[in-house]
Amino acid sequence: MEEARRVLERLQRIESLERAGAGPAELLEELRDLLRDAEAWVRVEGGDAAGEAVIRLRAALALDALAV
Repeated sequence: MEEARRVLERLQRIESLERAGAGPAELLEELRDLLRDAEAWVRVEGGDAAGEAVIRLRAALALDALAV
């Protein structure tokens, strides 16, 4: 459950940064941290849906990294 809590907290931080007008580089760093937290959560919880969510997040980050 610790892993799930970290994912939720990271999402809240990202939303706060967006509202505050954070730049792309700062948001990208938080998204990378979110990916690490989500991967840890998937390792503990397992499940196809969680694994697929991590795969989609990786793909989105790869596209954003190319744009920055």
